[in-house]
Amino acid sequence: MKKIAIFASGSGTNAENIIKYFTSGDKVTVVGVFTNNPKAGVIERVKKYGIEAEVFSKTQLFENEFLQKINSIQPDLIVLAGFLLKFPETIIADYPNKVINIHPALLPKYGGKGMYGMHVHNAVVENNEAETGITIHYVNEHYDEGGVIFQKSFVLSGTETSEEVASKIHELEHKYFPEVIAELLES
Repeated sequence: MKKIAIFASGSGTNAENIIKYFTSGDKVTVVGVFTNNPKAGVIERVKKYGIEAEVFSKTQLFENEFLQKINSIQPDLIVLAGFLLKFPETIIADYPNKVINIHPALLPKYGGKGMYGMHVHNAVVENNEAETGITIHYVNEHYDEGGVIFQKSFVLSGTETSEEVASKIHELEHKYFPEVIAELLES
């Protein structure tokens, strides 16, 4: 059985979607959900699946104790699903090419610190981009600069609102993120 640890900071729709995707099978299990936000929606979302999300502080994330906790569950893949903190280099070093993230734009455009959620969609619309999409990538020591694993785009008509772009992005995330995770765990 392959094990996934999920990190999320917000509503948790991607985390829930990943959990749902793998609940019917017997090859992958989510062994932990972690959040730095005590008010994150992900906490309630994952309870439906019998998972207690663990809340931690930014300081705790970078302590050796936290690394030991991750090592004790031995995840085959660490999935950042709307996780907004920079991920610790110590964990990245212990899990090379085993920490992935999803970004709501076609990297390298609209990546980096502060570029998440509606900030990205607003920038895409304001700059009249011809297309946008999602990027699933490995996590390294820099925001949104790890190697690209998968991208999926769609054409913009130029009349979409940021909210409409966000809705289309969520559809792509929900369809492709679990599939890419499954492929990575099979390889």
